[in-house]
Amino acid sequence: MKKNFPFHMVTNSPWPIIMSFSLLNMLMSTIIWIYLSNNLIMVLNLFNTMLTVISWFRDIIRESTFQGVHTMYVSNFLKFSMVLFILSELMFFVSFFWTFFHSSISPSIEVDMIWPPKDIKFFNPFEIPLLNSFILVTSGFTVTLSHYYLINNNARLSKNYLFFSIFLGVYFTILQSIEYMNSYFCFNDSIYGSIFFMATGFHGLHVLIGSMFLIVSFYRMNKVHFSNMHNINFELAIWYWHFVDVIWLFLYTFIYLMI
Repeated sequence: MKKNFPFHMVTNSPWPIIMSFSLLNMLMSTIIWIYLSNNLIMVLNLFNTMLTVISWFRDIIRESTFQGVHTMYVSNFLKFSMVLFILSELMFFVSFFWTFFHSSISPSIEVDMIWPPKDIKFFNPFEIPLLNSFILVTSGFTVTLSHYYLINNNARLSKNYLFFSIFLGVYFTILQSIEYMNSYFCFNDSIYGSIFFMATGFHGLHVLIGSMFLIVSFYRMNKVHFSNMHNINFELAIWYWHFVDVIWLFLYTFIYLMI
C-alpha cells in the first residue's frame, strides 16, 4: 500500500504486552525473593524479560536496517524519545541526590545529628573511586572518537575505539564490585549506607545497561548495519553513555569527595 507520509505505521507486535506482564512478574518475584529467600522465580522472570527485550530489539533492527522504514523523520522522533528517557533517568538520580543532601545538611537525631554517622569508615576517594572516574571519562572520550571515525568512513578505527570503550565499561564494573566487597559498612548502616549503595548501585546498573548498548552497537558495526549518515543506534548509545559519565562525576564529587 502506497503512503504519502514519512511516518512508520508499526505492525501488530506481541512484545509490548509480553514485556508488561514480564515486568509485573519481575516485581512480584523480587518481593518473593526478599521475603521468602527464593530467587528461582525471579531468575526465570529475568530470563524471560531479557528474551523479550532481545526479540523486540531484533524486530526494530529489521525495520530500520533491512526494511528501511526508519526515515530521517522517524529517526528525529527516536532521538526526541531518547532525550525524554534520559530526562526521566536524570530525575531518578535527582531523588537520590535530594535524599543525600537533605540527610547530610540536616542530620537527624537517629544518626546523633552528625554526618557521616558514627562508626562509618568510608572509602578513600583517591583510590578506586578516582580510578573509576578516570576510566569513565576516558571511555566517554574514546566512544566519541569511535563515532567520529564512523562518520568519517574509517570503520577499523571506529571498531577499535568502541571495543576499548566497552572494555573500560566492564573494567569499571569489576572495580566497583571489588570496592563493594571491601566496604566497611553495608546497606543497613543507617541512612548513609542506604543512600550510598542505592545511588552508586543504580549507577552501576546503568553502566551495565550502557555497556550492553555499546556491545549491541559493536556487533551491528561488525555486521555493517551502520553508515556515516544512518547510525542512530550507536548515536543514542553514546548519548546514554555520556549521561552515565556525568552522573558518576556528580556522585564522585558529592558522595566521595565532599564527605
